[in-house]
Amino acid sequence: MSKSLVRALILGGALLLSLPSLALTAAGAQSLKQLQTRWAEINYQLPEAQREAAFAKLAGEAEVALKAEPQAPELLIWRGIILSTWAGAKGGLGALDLVKQARGQFEQAIKLDAKALDGSAYTSLGSLYYQVPGWPVGFGDDERAEQLLKQALSLNPDGIDPNYFYGDFLLGEKRYAEAEKALEKALAALPRPGREVADAGRRQEAQALLDKARAKLN
Repeated sequence: MSKSLVRALILGGALLLSLPSLALTAAGAQSLKQLQTRWAEINYQLPEAQREAAFAKLAGEAEVALKAEPQAPELLIWRGIILSTWAGAKGGLGALDLVKQARGQFEQAIKLDAKALDGSAYTSLGSLYYQVPGWPVGFGDDERAEQLLKQALSLNPDGIDPNYFYGDFLLGEKRYAEAEKALEKALAALPRPGREVADAGRRQEAQALLDKARAKLN
């Protein structure tokens, strides 16, 4: 599995933080903030060679937080994001188990509250479906990916992450004009308080993809 797997989660990982749901305690909200902040530091500021070990450690911290509040969809989403990006850093077929665990976290979060973190579970799950290899190696499915990403956009139409990942998907499908629109929308997204590092990193990624889409159109 390529190290490009889940180039950011993307699952971040750098997904839009909405107000905590009623299921999330004050301690859980603090844990969530710490996980998001550290994820962005690892993903965008740490040297590539150090990321796998750092994500592995952060996944353990996410597991501890989730054990304290197992019904908190926000923590399920972020454990899935961390597992996904750890898989991307790890690479190879050995990362597939991590990706499958991440899928389970996102699916559980959707069952609990599909709207948690502005539908971020749909964004993250959709990104897995188009980046993971298909059968017989993995569970990748482009049709399913697009369905999930569109669900994410229905809940958060102006968010940086759903538009970024949809743009990335469309670029891979050679739908360059559609990709350009989605990526322009990602770059126009409002800043997320407390997510400055994640926003800066995601904007750089979106701009790079936008340049590729425009090059194909020209």
